[in-house]
Amino acid sequence: MKASLLALLPVVSGGAVVPRQSYFSFGNAFSTGPVATNSWIREATTTLVLPALNNPHNGNLGLWPGMGTKFPSGADGQLVQGLAISTVGRGSPCNFAAGDVNWCAVASTYDGSQHDGTPYRAKPGDHVTYNYKYNDATSQFDQTVSVNGAVVSTLSTTSGQGAGWGTGELTRPPFSLLKDWSLIILPTAMECQQANCGTVPQHQYLNTTITMNTPDPNYSRTLSLNGATGNLVTADGGKTWTVATITIQQYTYH
Repeated sequence: MKASLLALLPVVSGGAVVPRQSYFSFGNAFSTGPVATNSWIREATTTLVLPALNNPHNGNLGLWPGMGTKFPSGADGQLVQGLAISTVGRGSPCNFAAGDVNWCAVASTYDGSQHDGTPYRAKPGDHVTYNYKYNDATSQFDQTVSVNGAVVSTLSTTSGQGAGWGTGELTRPPFSLLKDWSLIILPTAMECQQANCGTVPQHQYLNTTITMNTPDPNYSRTLSLNGATGNLVTADGGKTWTVATITIQQYTYH
């Protein structure tokens, strides 16, 4: 499903946007960024182990590892955000039936509209790997989503350079509300829209790697944890940052 709500949302101070819908809320998150001024994220990869669906199975829930970007000119970039979506009925690109108990895994980028790759129906327990890699030949970010080692969705977008990353829980559409996505480099997000999404089980992201264009030795100082755990470390002076396990704690929407 395509997102076009941003044009309907009023801007408030600080660049945030207030949604005009019956329900909207973020859950727990692991986030990093922004990068140092002389560096940017060239590649980021992580593997989400899909939990059971939210209970009760209400609303429009998205789990996503997102990478905010910025253009070399200094202009605000986009949000590169592969998604895992749990919805009731036709609330995702997978067009689930009302009683479907799968997740919808899809490559996706938000630039004011939601752009999706091919959607794939994944099951709780599946390992979904999200890889975002800058392509020097095209100046695009190539996004690849794999389920249990098999590529299921791809998308390439002219999105600028990686400026931040994290994970979270949020609902769709749109799975993005900030105007300046360079403020988050690799956020893992949990987002709920349309209706209370109930309780989201604890879940994990494995083998996270963030590769900088040039070393950013102080990047770990940007780490922010909200209902999440994970140790961001480097073994090469800040060129490559890794997190063995990110745990996002159980969260109940009210």
